Amino acid sequence: MEEEIVEGRSEIVEAPEEAVSRLRAELDAKAKETEENYNKYLRSVADLDNYRKRSEKERQEAISLANEDLIFEILPVVDNLERALSHANDGENLESLRQGVKHTIEQMLSVLKKNGLQEITSVGERFDPSVHHAISEEEGGEPGTVVKEFQRGYTLKGRLLRPAMVAVSKAPSVH
Repeated sequence: MEEEIVEGRSEIVEAPEEAVSRLRAELDAKAKETEENYNKYLRSVADLDNYRKRSEKERQEAISLANEDLIFEILPVVDNLERALSHANDGENLESLRQGVKHTIEQMLSVLKKNGLQEITSVGERFDPSVHHAISEEEGGEPGTVVKEFQRGYTLKGRLLRPAMVAVSKAPSVH
């Protein structure tokens, strides 16, 4: 390097070879930094992809295990239905068969309620299109009120699973 005096100031002027050498060193350092950053980027992308795959696998396993628990709880209901069917074949009292089936339905609903199922109340309630599906109208009762339920509706953990199929009262027709 040389010192050059220009208009009363002194400046250090670099020789062209030194400048090229310094710039090459800086360029090499930046190239190395760029390569390191690119490798970090590739590792981050791979880590994110692995995380997504692992999360999806864990989610599928959780769903599978939830279904396994539900099925395990329903098996006794199936057992009771099979017993009721075998008693019906034996020609036993029809009333005991009816009671057995009623008990089995209650057992099934208990298992389903334990897993988040809720029945939708319909008869006597105001018609609500978000939970009721009107399939007919009948005279009698306060207009807009559910008077008959053809099929019970259900929600699962707060979400509508199936709307109740209902008949809604209408105003009496004037002749």
